[in-house]
Parts: sequence; structure tokens; C-alpha cells
Amino acid sequence: MPRRTLKLITTTDDDRPVYVAGSFNNWQAADEAYRMQPDGKPGSYRQTFHFSPEDHRIEYKYTRGGWEGVELGHHGENAPNHQRSTDTRWTLPDQVYNWASPGLEYRDEYLPQIEVIHEHFEIPTLIRTRRVAALLPHDYHETDKRYPVLYLQDGQNLFDDYAPYGSWGVDKRLAKLAEEGMGDLIVIAIDHADTERVSEFTPSFRTKLGKGDGRHYVRFLAEQLKPYVDAHFRTRPEPESTGIGGSSLGGLISIYAGILYPQVYDRLMVFSPSLWVTPEIPFNLMKLTHKYRGRIYLYGGEAESQTMVPNMERFQEQILAQTGTTRLEIKLAVDPFGQHNEARWGKEFPKAIQWLFFS
Repeated sequence: MPRRTLKLITTTDDDRPVYVAGSFNNWQAADEAYRMQPDGKPGSYRQTFHFSPEDHRIEYKYTRGGWEGVELGHHGENAPNHQRSTDTRWTLPDQVYNWASPGLEYRDEYLPQIEVIHEHFEIPTLIRTRRVAALLPHDYHETDKRYPVLYLQDGQNLFDDYAPYGSWGVDKRLAKLAEEGMGDLIVIAIDHADTERVSEFTPSFRTKLGKGDGRHYVRFLAEQLKPYVDAHFRTRPEPESTGIGGSSLGGLISIYAGILYPQVYDRLMVFSPSLWVTPEIPFNLMKLTHKYRGRIYLYGGEAESQTMVPNMERFQEQILAQTGTTRLEIKLAVDPFGQHNEARWGKEFPKAIQWLFFS
């Protein structure tokens, strides 16, 4: 009977036990006979298992005690099965970068209603089109309520379970929020421009990436898309009920939009912003517009890069100094283990929503 030792290296910010589920145990997600043991170092596990002679080649996955806690890939996407032969020695450890969160448990009746506003919404100043979708509260068509609106970038990665880099799971997280009494919100998901994404999400002044098309893009959002949404959905159009957000370059362009259009957006959701592109963004913009006021939820992870958190702290100091007003609130949320991916941003999404719109 083959006897082999599995080794695993994973993140250290999850204290749930680790199990192995595979072809050798009928894929049981919490089989105590296949529970991994801590190996003395944070995030390190190992266990020796006995396999039947018929198990020459096995497939398996790691779980945190259930399929709702299955391992995920580097970007939060579904991970392929591990494969090994029991006829050879096992020396290299497996690595798991992310885990599905039990926080994604939700009730179907609370899922938002997703309506594609247009597959090819025109952006005249850029001579391009864009798919735009609305995530409406589950009971939108059963009430006459008006709702605050959040405009989110990179729509392809917000609620598509099969997105190449993983998904935020916004639809499921909105369902969970609705169940907890915080579902009165419309999310507008704007797809990015694929090969033109960097240009559209880069501000239109001198940056480390050159001058981008950001000014044309944020003008489209504020002067064309928002009026269309307000005319076709029951929104609360005032600034304090309107937010914009995104991650990475999407976070940077959200800052740019918020500062250029303070009369439109009073709520900014900024995740892992690419501030390295233009560290002086508050100084470059404040001379062009009014003092920003409102709320900014600023999130980043220490595991993203050496500069992510220092850049966010510097941005916070700069914009507070530039505005000189007590009407600006900033919440800086730092995840010691946070990585630059959709899984982490999705996990932070409900916290940001609660603070920006429901507190």
C-alpha cells in the first residue's frame, strides 16, 4: 500500500483546518482521515497518507472543510485539480494562493436582477462603445423606491464566475448584503476597453504611462452615462447618493473622476489604486476643481507590493491637506495579507458598501 506525504504552503490569514478531497476518498470535502496537519511554520502543512494499490494516479483539491471553502487560483479563479502519481516520490509542496470564503453563502431570492443596459453604449469622445450592465435590487420591480448608485469599473470581472482573472462575486455579495438589510443599492458595471484599458484609465496629464484618455472617459461617465441611468432607473441622483469605484487602474481612474466631478460623486470606493502611475494626483487636480468632500474608502494589501500601502498613506495625507475641509472622510483599510486580485477585492466589497452607503 503506497505511503506518501503531501506538503502544502498557503496563506496565513485563515485559521480554518485544511483537508484533502480527491479521487481516493470520493471527493469528501471534510474527511478527517485526510486532514492536513500544521508543519510548525505559518501557512505550512503536511500529512502522510496511505493509498490503495489501485490508486496509481490521483487527483485532488484542498478545502477548508467544505466546497464553499475550496482552494482558488492565484487571481481568485477556479483552480484545476492537483495530480500526482503514487509510484514516484513526492518532494515538492503544493501551493494554494486563495480560498473561497464562506461569506459567499447567500439566498437566491436576494440575488440582484442583472439587466444589460446596452452591449454597445457609445462613447463619442473616444469613438468607442462599451457594454454596460445594471445590477438592480432583488425587489426593484416590486417597489417604487429610489436607490443610490455605484458606478464600478472592469465590469467583466465583477460577477462573471468564469472571468479569466476571477470575479469579485458582486452579485452574490449584494445578495448577502440584501439579506442583512443593506440591499437598497444599484450597481452599474462598465466593461473595460481591453487593449485600450490602460489608456482610458490613465489621467490626461503627464504620468509615468504618458498622457491617457482618462479625461474623455470620466467625462463620458459623468455627462452621458449617469444622466442616462438617472433617466431610465429610479435613482437618487444627488452626489451623496452617487459613488464610483474600481481596483488597480480602475481605482486610479475613480479618484480622477471623483476629484474632477465632485458635484457628481460624493462616494469613492478605491481598491489597490495604481498610484505609482501619478503619485502627485491630488496636487495635479486640486488646482483644476473645487475642494473634494464626501467619503473615500481606500483599501490595499501589504502583500501587493512594497509601495502599495505607503502610496495610499501618502495619498490620504495629500488629499486631506489639499482639501482643508472637515467634510471629507477617508477610511483607510489595510490587509496585512492582501494580494492584488479579484478575490481580495470581492471580500472587501461588502465592508466598503456598508461604510460608504449604510453608515
